[in-house]
Amino acid sequence: MIWTQLCVDLCAVLSACATLMFVIVRAERTRAPSLEAEQKAHALLCAWLSSEQAQQYSSQKHFEVIGSDTGTRYRIRHGRMVNIDQLDSAGDRVCVLCVVPEGNLAASDCMLAQKIALEMFETKALAIANQRPS
Repeated sequence: MIWTQLCVDLCAVLSACATLMFVIVRAERTRAPSLEAEQKAHALLCAWLSSEQAQQYSSQKHFEVIGSDTGTRYRIRHGRMVNIDQLDSAGDRVCVLCVVPEGNLAASDCMLAQKIALEMFETKALAIANQRPS
């Protein structure tokens, strides 16, 4: 009887701990990066953009990249996730991709990681990407 109660109590404690850990991890992931982090990330992204990409980003809040393996065009829109459009030859969206780097990163840091992944390791990036039709 004592062992049964001890097991029940232990299960309740473990469940409470798991719930608390989930809440802590979720809060950490959703905490927005600081304004200073956003500004530094933006400056770094702009330093990596070609002049054409910088002009696109400045005027339209997105820029296009060419995949390293297939030559496919992608549009990376400002944001952290579900912000990559695969484009057809006419520039129309074929599907939307989600490739999110780990960590609580500023949007511009995510966009830079996405740019580098598609321009350098397209096949590997696509292998882990979530896709949804346009």
